[in-house]
Amino acid sequence: MENGNGSRGDDDVGVTRPRWRFSRPSRGTQLTAAGTRSIRAVLGRLNSSVDPSETRPVVRLANGDPTATACFQTAPEAEDAVVDALRSREHNGYSNSTGEPHARSAIAEYLSRDLPYELSPDDIYLTSGCVQAVEIMISALAQPGANILLPKPGFPLYEARTMFSHLEDRHFDLIPERGWEVDLESVKALADDNTVAIVIINPGNPCGSVYSQDHLAQIAETARELGIMIIADEVYAHLAFGDRPFIPMGVFAKIAPVVTLGSISKRWLVPGWRLGWIAMCDPDGVLKEAKVDQSIQNYTNISTDPATFVQGAVPQIIDNTKQEYFNKILGLLKNSADLLFSKIKDIKGITCPHKPEGSMFVMVKLDFAALDGFSDDVDFCCRLAKEESVLVMPGTALGMKNWGRITFAIDLPSLEDGLERMKSFCARHAKVEA
Repeated sequence: MENGNGSRGDDDVGVTRPRWRFSRPSRGTQLTAAGTRSIRAVLGRLNSSVDPSETRPVVRLANGDPTATACFQTAPEAEDAVVDALRSREHNGYSNSTGEPHARSAIAEYLSRDLPYELSPDDIYLTSGCVQAVEIMISALAQPGANILLPKPGFPLYEARTMFSHLEDRHFDLIPERGWEVDLESVKALADDNTVAIVIINPGNPCGSVYSQDHLAQIAETARELGIMIIADEVYAHLAFGDRPFIPMGVFAKIAPVVTLGSISKRWLVPGWRLGWIAMCDPDGVLKEAKVDQSIQNYTNISTDPATFVQGAVPQIIDNTKQEYFNKILGLLKNSADLLFSKIKDIKGITCPHKPEGSMFVMVKLDFAALDGFSDDVDFCCRLAKEESVLVMPGTALGMKNWGRITFAIDLPSLEDGLERMKSFCARHAKVEA
């Protein structure tokens, strides 16, 4: 029978349905597995757990975008720089695949301030946020049989990208009782002749740790001993408000070669502007000899670029932002971290082994010996969302079962409200002592 447009319908007798060939279950399975590991996927599940009839505002302590809070906004100088770049009409065309020269020069100079050597613009590759920098590095290193060492707990994007790129990931422990330092013995035990790199996240997401100079030097010496490069994820660079200053891993690049990943997203509080970078901290030319730079270049040739007007604004953003702005943000983070660490002590069933010193997060341990009726951390966080409209990231998403990650980059009244709701929730579900 004919349908309205004169063609024959699928329900006609004798019609052979075409065999579509674009379905690839194996690749689809990999994509599904990688996608479900993402922070966004977990946030979606938490948001869907919130009771729609709840009248109290949702307190979002699960994600790392502080810009929803009025007190965590970017510097006016950064906004002016973007406006000036747009109005100049000089940044409306396509970008070079590695980034615009003036932006690469500005970032090379910016990073060199904290290094014992100078980076050149050719050492910098601009990316669409630090997420793309991770994607590029994992893709550039992927080869049959290779493996990479990742921290546990860590940032799940790395696992998702390694899975999708067929690069084996192996997880070394971070030790909470030692300020989430790297367990270097576990690193040595995991590495073999096929290990290509180790990822170090400092300041730490999700732990709020800031590594000392001595520990960073030990990491570099271990990488040298194993013959592997260090991928230094420093997207939270300079967000250190405790006793330890931030020290870039690139300081130790003469011991072992370092590839630094960074962005303006966190320090300037503009994650939506999507401007990141890969920096080759390679004073002895080890990475160039191994043609790592060529692999990065080849990948950027077939991938997208950061928005050209944001690239155009970079020199002015870096040069014009006042230190007072950075000090203000550090003060806000320190006050929030202090409040969180103090309030957590009063919540039965939750402990915080290390006071946060940097980034915007802290890991807390869930004690199910003191809490009743929860199967695991995911169950705990989903029920917290449903009963109290408080979102906390389950540790399972970060490689630490029965832990949770809390962001403190939020205004103090909302943070205090969220912690009080958590306290009520845990008291309500506390095990009754016999």
